[in-house]
Formats: sequence, C-alpha cells, structure tokens
Amino acid sequence: MKAFLPKRILGLTGLQIVILGGLIAMLFLFSDSRITNWLKYDSDIRNLESQIEFYRNRSEVDRVKLNELQSNTQDLEKFARENYLMKRDNEDLFIIND
Repeated sequence: MKAFLPKRILGLTGLQIVILGGLIAMLFLFSDSRITNWLKYDSDIRNLESQIEFYRNRSEVDRVKLNELQSNTQDLEKFARENYLMKRDNEDLFIIND
C-alpha cells in the first residue's frame, strides 16, 4: 500500500509543486513585476543615484565659485571677461576660436 502513495515534499505532492512552480514563474514572467522590469528599474535607480551625486558635487563647486566671485571684485571682473566677453571702454577685444 505504501508503494502507491505519492511522495510528499514539505507536505505537497509532486503535482502541487509543479503547479505552484508554474504559478510563480507566471507571476515573474507575465506580470508588471517581471524580472526584466525589475532589472531595468534597478539600472535606472543606479543611474539616477549617480546623477544625484554628480549634481551634488557640481553644486558644491558652484557654491565655492560664487563665494569667491562675491568676495573679490578682481575675480568677478576676470569671470565676466572670460565668460561674457566683457571689456573696458578703452580696450579692444580679439576673439580667437580654436
């Protein structure tokens, strides 16, 4: 009689395990929680975190530069000349493109 009883694993028969495995596979392959979406979202999160770090660093550099420009008029004049091509009234300006 024992030979005809199906083996049980964790209290489940072989057929129940196959059905449960199929349902779990369908859950991850055909739902919004599928593995490909999870990997894509994980990649997007890592990309956004690196962008956050980049802009935090850039913000700190810009903050230091702003403090320098506000505290020293010579630095402010140099910045205006280099970035906005400003000049004094008695000067000539020559622009050289590389």
